[in-house]
Amino acid sequence: MIKYLLNCKSCKLEFESWFASSKEFDKLKKLKLLNCQKCNSQKIEKCLMKPNLANTNFKKDKNLKYNKNIRKKLREYQKFIKENFDYVGENFAYEARSIHYNKKKYKKNIYGKASIQEAKELKEEGIETSTIPWIRDDEN
Repeated sequence: MIKYLLNCKSCKLEFESWFASSKEFDKLKKLKLLNCQKCNSQKIEKCLMKPNLANTNFKKDKNLKYNKNIRKKLREYQKFIKENFDYVGENFAYEARSIHYNKKKYKKNIYGKASIQEAKELKEEGIETSTIPWIRDDEN
């Protein structure tokens, strides 16, 4: 796949488009299957595009560091939750409703697992919940 910056000679619109190859662009142009998104003209030309010269290793290193910081922060949140909340497992939706409707008292807040549908139903019932990504201890 190749991306080209295209220019309409009629209305001067510049836009990008992907092609299977440079030959594919030429073939489509010859068959008059390329047209401007704005004025529908078939006077479309390729423009020079600046090459992507950014050091990909720098980007990878930056992203890796960023991801490590996110994982570290998530682990801190998880530690706080484990120390300050009661784990109710798969019974989260049931326990949340018990607290909300029956005023069942817990010494701590609760955390556990709920399906997307259960979380949606809790929200519709006015029961406040939050979702965070959970990193298992055996994951890097």
